[in-house]
Amino acid sequence: MTKEIVYTVFADSRTVFRINDIALLLNSTDIFLSQKLNKLVNEGMLLNLRKGIYAKKNYKPEELACILYTPTYISLNYVLARNSVAFQFDSAINCISYLTREVEIDNQKIAYRKVKKEILFNTAGIICENNLNIATPERAFLDTLYLFGDVYFDNLHALNYSKIQELLPVYNSKRIENYMSRNF
Repeated sequence: MTKEIVYTVFADSRTVFRINDIALLLNSTDIFLSQKLNKLVNEGMLLNLRKGIYAKKNYKPEELACILYTPTYISLNYVLARNSVAFQFDSAINCISYLTREVEIDNQKIAYRKVKKEILFNTAGIICENNLNIATPERAFLDTLYLFGDVYFDNLHALNYSKIQELLPVYNSKRIENYMSRNF
């Protein structure tokens, strides 16, 4: 069974798994699955990042961020910096979720910020690909305004104004609308 676990896990495109994900992949109800996975961890074939969360050695920290607390999507400065809207580098993976919490796993800081469920569950402006849920720059921009108010952005020209206008109803916020009228 451990060989089957290794083949199945390494054939999958994901790099981070909950124990339930592995059970589903194996179509297994094996009550000893966690013991078998821990054996693979001891043999150095898998990493045990947290209780019930396993990963390949070359796992993507962003995948871990999306799987640790769900529902979650990557946003805020993490997305803005990678899309040249904000130039300040932050090594943390910034996420939007149902709770506010900071965790550090394997020397990677992951910061979660809580938003209303109406915003969190609205998938407009969120791209789901490569086992990640990640905000578009426009969604990350609006998330930042929603959470932190009137902040400075280095390059608003990198944003698509019409996409921002499409996403504004998700937030139902006068403060964001006032910011938009002053800056666009």
